[in-house]
Amino acid sequence: MPRVKRGTTHVKRRKNILKKTKGYNWGRKHKIKQAKEAILHAGKHARRDRRNKKRVNRRLWETQLNAALHQLDWKYSAFIHALKTKKSELDRKVLAQIAAKDPKAFKKIVEAIK
Repeated sequence: MPRVKRGTTHVKRRKNILKKTKGYNWGRKHKIKQAKEAILHAGKHARRDRRNKKRVNRRLWETQLNAALHQLDWKYSAFIHALKTKKSELDRKVLAQIAAKDPKAFKKIVEAIK
């Protein structure tokens, strides 16, 4: 059986690691050991922050809704309770977008929920 040299595979693997670390600082973009470590941590943080992004956006929508509702003399909690009792299909994201882009339509929605 002929001898198989693994040089190309080894080089390709290192090249791919260094491609992923493009833009990193100091030795993390040049040195393989540090680059591997940086990729592992980056992946962990990326996963965590994808979850956190949902949390942050929901808080933003709630704040935007609260501001829009205060102009109409409503409290956020009372509005959400009224939404639930009317079994409305609109969620916080859509309501916040409507409140920002089309206040007249938002006012109609609020009056319909009253």
